[in-house]
Amino acid sequence: MQIRFVSINACVALVTCLLGAYASADIPRMDDGKPDLSGTYDITTLTPFTRNRSFGEKMEFTAEEVEELKSTAHSRVDAAAAAIDPSRGPLEALEGDAKTRGVDNSGSYTPGSHDYFWFDCGGQYCDLYQLGGKYRTSIVVDPPNGQLPQVSDAGKARRATLRPYYKAKYPGEAYWLEEGGDPYGNPEDMSLGDRCLYMGLTVPARPSAYNNMKTIVQSDDHVLIMVEWMHWPRVIRLNSTHVPQDMGSLGGDSIGWWEGDTLVVETTNFLTYPDVPREGLRIVERFSAIDEGSLLYNFTVHDSDYVAPYTGEFPWTKSDKRLYEYACHEGNYSMANTLRGARVLERKWIEKNGPPSGR
Repeated sequence: MQIRFVSINACVALVTCLLGAYASADIPRMDDGKPDLSGTYDITTLTPFTRNRSFGEKMEFTAEEVEELKSTAHSRVDAAAAAIDPSRGPLEALEGDAKTRGVDNSGSYTPGSHDYFWFDCGGQYCDLYQLGGKYRTSIVVDPPNGQLPQVSDAGKARRATLRPYYKAKYPGEAYWLEEGGDPYGNPEDMSLGDRCLYMGLTVPARPSAYNNMKTIVQSDDHVLIMVEWMHWPRVIRLNSTHVPQDMGSLGGDSIGWWEGDTLVVETTNFLTYPDVPREGLRIVERFSAIDEGSLLYNFTVHDSDYVAPYTGEFPWTKSDKRLYEYACHEGNYSMANTLRGARVLERKWIEKNGPPSGR
């Protein structure tokens, strides 16, 4: 009886191993046996980054909720694509804070942004992502309520030192003539986004309104991730160590290693602005092949701006689409017009208030 019991367990173990081997056979592999993650991926999704607070710790949408979300998003696309009445009256000025206008990764739209044609959920309809056949209510899965942790005292102090981006982007008047500084003195004074240098959605990767393509190129000792939005190349050194702390980058310094079939990537040495270190930020990402057409992307952000780390995850799906150059503003017409507009605001301010003191 004892022998028979052991034999049954041995058979179960053998079957489990065979099933595991069969499942892993669907994963492309390098010559050294490591999963081959190479390919181009599209991470477009209607799934929100953080969860609707009314859901609490509810992790999954019902089928009815999914259909309602998709219907709402698709209706916005249809409405935006509708013919415009040529006899309409003049547009009214937009009200409210400028940073509340636009389209976020959940597909919500308010007036004042681009035409829907330019958005990944505009030109063609997109969907919410699924994991295990379930529609997640948010990309953030920890904390359990799907929200970012509270901002720490250190985070509040650091953020108070940063330039208020939207005040600089939509100033209304030349406030800097009174407050000092000059956010529009030349292109180098403007934000990283306006200069098309770096987008904060790079590390960790987050779905956005457009340019959601990623291309992974893998070798035995390096992994390259080409990020479509700002055309940023991430070079991950495998089985290496971080460069010295005084060698920073906007996208940080990334090193990686394999834990079984999962590629683990740790990124440190971030910069807030060129030559301004971003202290207290470390990001750990995990890339695990699901099958030959997709991988699971998991990330944990350790950030001193928050009282605790937070974790998110979502699938990357391979695509036959091409990754294009993110030209941002070709010919820098936008940049030149922004600087020209600042000079106009300065003249108006001086006409109203007189020459600024000390200038």
